[in-house]
Amino acid sequence: MSLIYENENIKIETEASEIPWLKIFTQVAYKEMSEVPKEIKLEIYHLLDIIEREMLLYYKPTKINIASFGNYLPHVHWHIMARFEEDAYYPEPMWGEKKRKSTLSLPSFKNFCTNLIGNINGK
Repeated sequence: MSLIYENENIKIETEASEIPWLKIFTQVAYKEMSEVPKEIKLEIYHLLDIIEREMLLYYKPTKINIASFGNYLPHVHWHIMARFEEDAYYPEPMWGEKKRKSTLSLPSFKNFCTNLIGNINGK
């Protein structure tokens, strides 16, 4: 896991995985989305939209998965994952049952993150 972006309201981290996987956290540890102030909710939704669009353009995945659980970590956060028919778990969730050995060959995740942050920052 590594931090790639943060401001006063949110932070974006990577998740070590065979697939492109990012997580958006609120800086304040809100337990439920209903507790998050409106302006931060809007920022989260805006970032979810940017990340999804960038993953679709860069990776051309089979599907984008977006999830918010927080059962183990009761802190509002969102998972954004580019999924592929060739990934080891597809169509199961990434924390589900492994179905096969992965045959993925993807463009650079580091370059994706750099481009994404430039887009978030309006560059």
